[in-house]
Amino acid sequence: MPYIEIRTNVEIDRNRSEVLKNLLGREIELLPGKTEQWLMTSVRGGEDMSLSGSREPCVMATVSLFGRAGDDAYDAMTASLCEKLRLALNVPESRIYIKYEEVKHWGWNGSNF
Repeated sequence: MPYIEIRTNVEIDRNRSEVLKNLLGREIELLPGKTEQWLMTSVRGGEDMSLSGSREPCVMATVSLFGRAGDDAYDAMTASLCEKLRLALNVPESRIYIKYEEVKHWGWNGSNF
């Protein structure tokens, strides 16, 4: 039950949004037991964002998942996701934040996991 939200001040057209969605579908598999089959994504471009007092391009990615993953899995995903976002959005890795949220309770289809 993963969910990935990408927020950026970079404008994102429909084509770039589709590229990001496909990229996230592959990236989620870096976390044990997570697949694109259960992945929900949200990509929001053109946001009013700044980092370090600058409005230069930046990205905030939030990765929420039911359960836990190990530090090694998070390290691998951070390295890979930063590189892929840099290439897809032309944002330096030093201007990309990734936040991981481990969720204990996750509801779906009228019940909880």
